[in-house]
Amino acid sequence: MKQRTIRLAATGARIATGAVVAAACVLGVAAAVAAPWPQVQNEPATTVVTPVPGDTTLICNGSFRALGRDSSQADLMVSAGVPRLRVEAEQDSAVTEPLSMPDVTGGDGAQTITAHVQDRTVPLIAASESIRLFDEDLRGFAAAPCREASMHSWLVGGDVSTGASDIIVLSNPGSVPATVDLTVYGLQRAASTTIVPPRTQIGLPLASVAAGEQRPVVEVTSSGAPVRATLQSAFTRTLDAVGIDLQDGIGGAQNQLMLLGVQSDPASAGDDATGIVLRMLAPDAEAQATIRVREEGSLRVLDEYTFELAAMIPSEISLPGLAQGAYDIEVEATAPIVAAARQTQRDGGKQDFSWMLPAPALQGTVMFSVPSGAPATLYLRNTQDSPVTVTLDGADQRTVELQASDSATVRLRAGAYTLESESPVHAAVGMLNTSGTPAIAGWPLWPPAATQRPIVVHP
Repeated sequence: MKQRTIRLAATGARIATGAVVAAACVLGVAAAVAAPWPQVQNEPATTVVTPVPGDTTLICNGSFRALGRDSSQADLMVSAGVPRLRVEAEQDSAVTEPLSMPDVTGGDGAQTITAHVQDRTVPLIAASESIRLFDEDLRGFAAAPCREASMHSWLVGGDVSTGASDIIVLSNPGSVPATVDLTVYGLQRAASTTIVPPRTQIGLPLASVAAGEQRPVVEVTSSGAPVRATLQSAFTRTLDAVGIDLQDGIGGAQNQLMLLGVQSDPASAGDDATGIVLRMLAPDAEAQATIRVREEGSLRVLDEYTFELAAMIPSEISLPGLAQGAYDIEVEATAPIVAAARQTQRDGGKQDFSWMLPAPALQGTVMFSVPSGAPATLYLRNTQDSPVTVTLDGADQRTVELQASDSATVRLRAGAYTLESESPVHAAVGMLNTSGTPAIAGWPLWPPAATQRPIVVHP
């Protein structure tokens, strides 16, 4: 009996020990499953390469074109004058080559200006042109920078009503033909296609592609080669010529736009003008646009409007009641839009006008050229929540401290300038003759051709 009791105890001990071992094995397996398994990894070989930047090529418009001077050939274009050109280059290697102007009688001055890369450095270059006309059918002042070509742009402005003489100018600096599609947004959509031969500039009367549209917006899409699209405008009221303008194309639609230094002249708010007029288009979907107007140098919002934009139909809103001076116009929309503001100046029976475009945010170093012909001003606005320091070097040297949401103006002289800012800032050039013969022009500063960023190469 005693031996049997010992055997039972031994058997119980073995069973208990086996249970403990089994439980330990289960826990070990579970822990092994939960624990990270050993991995074999091979880091791929990589190298960082900075591509060689490309040459910078600017395109200048050349002759201001006149329409209708031959009653037997309504579409005949003749040169009304060649602008004065300023070329500002950091290097002496800038090369100028003419563009053919086969459709304009006496045409001259259309050209490309190319600055070649040296020591893997992007060249800084800028150029501008200005012209003043005193003809019976063309009277006024126009100025614009020379700019790069692009594959896509928008022309927001122009008119085809009685007295308007607007021309779309397309310049192809490349060595192959460019196929350009023009899509007109208005009460009715219209589309046309034209071929721009290599190293050639052509002009198309706006009325020929946007017939009947009082406030057209034209989308320019190129294939084969990039082109520079410019809108040349002129207006005659009864028998009096009342202004000319050169307006560049702008990039893609955006939800937030900032137009700087837009001039208000109460004397131009009579029966034939409405002061500042803002034209907008929501090309993809309907949008609600909030428009805020600030006096230059002030943070206070003077006026605020809410405007409903139908999809693909341009709209205009006038901004009345503004005292004489410069204003910044901020447009915030619920869907991407394009916009431009028409500004007018008058002295007695004489008048001039210009379209101001939205100013993109700039960062880094930007070179720009100020042409001659009228006093010029640089308009700056900081839309950030922190201060921004802007350094201006050129004919005038200045350091401008912009507090959060602040703005400032700097008087400019004709010549070359470089603007440097480590933080984003908006900038535009405005030209205005406040005494004597009216003269007004303006354009934003655009960033230079994108610098090539380093890329990671996997062999």
